[in-house]
Amino acid sequence: MRLRLLLALAMLSASAACGSSSSPMTAPSPTPSTSGTAVSIVRGASTLTSTAYAPNPVTIAAGGTVMWTNNDTTSHTATAADGTWNSGTLAPGATFSRTFPTAGSFSYACTIHPGMVATVTVQ
Repeated sequence: MRLRLLLALAMLSASAACGSSSSPMTAPSPTPSTSGTAVSIVRGASTLTSTAYAPNPVTIAAGGTVMWTNNDTTSHTATAADGTWNSGTLAPGATFSRTFPTAGSFSYACTIHPGMVATVTVQ
């Protein structure tokens, strides 16, 4: 019995040694991450008004980014009320990001469904 135990330990040591590598280990590449504050264009958004974008309002720090994701089954936009920025048409599942460098209150809507309205508040 003692001989079997010694043989088992010897085999275990040998197999562990075979698994080692002389080349340095490298860390896996970081997974790209989306940064910014998420805003969802919710399902059924075209029939909603101030609840079509969630959260609404969204509040971020100056220099922060908002990332819109269209979680609806139809296309939408996120377009500044004053026309200074526009996501273009966002198909279902598409995203759009915008960085807001200065403080202020920025109203926006969907140009396809103008009843969908929201605000980005930058502090």
